[in-house]
Amino acid sequence: MASIQTTAITSEVTHMNSLAQATRSGPNLPALFVSHGAPTLALDPGRTGRSWQMLAQRLPRPRAILVVSAHWETALPRVSAAQRPPTIHDFFGFPQALFEIEYPAPGAPDLAPRVKELLTDAGLSCTIEGDRGLDHGAWVPLLSMYPDADIPVTQLSIQPELDPRHHFRMGQALRPLAAEGVLILASGSLTHNLRDVRWQSVGERGEPYVEGFREWIAARIAGGAIEELLDYRSLAPDARRAHPTDDHLLPLFVALGAAPDARQSRRVDNGVTLGVLAMDAYEFATGVEAGAALTGAAAAVA
Repeated sequence: MASIQTTAITSEVTHMNSLAQATRSGPNLPALFVSHGAPTLALDPGRTGRSWQMLAQRLPRPRAILVVSAHWETALPRVSAAQRPPTIHDFFGFPQALFEIEYPAPGAPDLAPRVKELLTDAGLSCTIEGDRGLDHGAWVPLLSMYPDADIPVTQLSIQPELDPRHHFRMGQALRPLAAEGVLILASGSLTHNLRDVRWQSVGERGEPYVEGFREWIAARIAGGAIEELLDYRSLAPDARRAHPTDDHLLPLFVALGAAPDARQSRRVDNGVTLGVLAMDAYEFATGVEAGAALTGAAAAVA
């Protein structure tokens, strides 16, 4: 019996080593930040959905996706090991059709211990949760990016009581995942003041404070001004109006931390919805090859 168990363990180790080698043979996947907007984007994706779809089509196919969503809040980091993560409809007052949407992607239970290992090695606490599903911060963009729901997905929580620097450190700890075939998808909102939402708003320009804040963020990312970004609440114009609370911007700092150089990035300007929700997305290169490809893509778009 011991011999059989040893053989099985050796076979599993060999399989995992082969998988790791295979996922390191190509260019690193980027780290992404997307503004997921209102849940109704799942029914009418419009310009934002098209840009998410085009983004996914340009990327190498991920082995797995790790979503860092503003809608899973915990005191300390938690990562899901769900085998079949349920679709969480974490909202109310929207059309019934939204509550009928399912995103039946397989889970990524093998990724959870790897995430925990990377975070704990960096001095950050992390625990594994067995059955956490996918909230709308995950499945709304994934419906457009990977509509076949055939790539394993799991989620990592944010800590709204901890600051941007903590989340930046989380991203730094997770950098090795890019070379292991894992796409880090940080999902929040570049601006998020629901008290100012104009439900009947048309057009893609926002309130003046929204435009000022998003351009400040864009300039600091382009200049690699990480320290200023980490202190955005003190330095950015109208920061407290753009984000009465940090939660929807915290995923951005995870994506920033996962990138060695924020200047190697591409901004996708998806306009503003509902008057105050800036829909900007960012693609951050995580390696030399990825940086060159990203620069080429940006030049093509320009």
